[in-house]
Amino acid sequence: MALGRLAKAVLQPKEWTVMSIFQRSEMCRNLCFSVVLGTRPFNGSLGSTAEQVQSRNLCNHSILLQPGNHSILLQQVRNYARITRRKQETPSHLDDLPPTMLKKDYENVPLVEKTDDVVKRLLSLEMASNKEKLRVKMEQLADKVRRSPVDCGSFEVQIARLTAKIRNLQEHSQNHPKDKVNKRNMLMAIDRRKKLLKYLRCTRYDTFENVCKQLGIQYTFPPEYYRRVTRRWLAKKALCIKIYNEVRKRRAAERQKQNNLTSSSITKLEVPTDPKKEGTPV
Repeated sequence: MALGRLAKAVLQPKEWTVMSIFQRSEMCRNLCFSVVLGTRPFNGSLGSTAEQVQSRNLCNHSILLQPGNHSILLQQVRNYARITRRKQETPSHLDDLPPTMLKKDYENVPLVEKTDDVVKRLLSLEMASNKEKLRVKMEQLADKVRRSPVDCGSFEVQIARLTAKIRNLQEHSQNHPKDKVNKRNMLMAIDRRKKLLKYLRCTRYDTFENVCKQLGIQYTFPPEYYRRVTRRWLAKKALCIKIYNEVRKRRAAERQKQNNLTSSSITKLEVPTDPKKEGTPV
């Protein structure tokens, strides 16, 4: 503030009002190093670009200077150089894929082996996108729990593919915590996998244990009670059940009425006719 008043007093009022905020701050910096330190006479100009950069670099730190018999503490005027915190790089589950492995679409193509190194590099995982690497990872996890070589849709294979997808979405949510769509897709995939694991646990427990062991899944049991039972919740549930039963009754009555109409029309069409009443043909 003191440097601002000093610069305002040196300049004309009209010149000070025309200057922008950035020009005023640069003026204060140059004034500090020209008048106080005596490096050059202050003429009211902003100085050259090199001088502005030098003054900015010096003023970004608190420096103790002693011109003459007086000690002056130059405080930081503007925080130009801010400390940037680097995010910790989380290890990806796709790092164990070898870069020389071919993409999924070119694994069983015999012509790829006869091509040169540049083409092989383009068709390998080194130049592949994250989506293509995820497909390869899904197939690797599915191979661990397949029932047969042609199995591609069993519960075990679905769980393996969902596991690779969930781990990929978790890594994305760690790097981008504000991505709500990604978080929603991750929770939906977790719920889907939880249902499949619950079915396997109830029907084939040995397969369930093998899948959890091969894929590294830690199964947690659901809570016994999901919410606290209150009077309001009980009244609301009773009302919903009452409405549901009433709608079922009305639909059953309409269905029965429709069946009666169709059956009566069919009986009218199937009434046998007496040939004696019709008479003999001429």
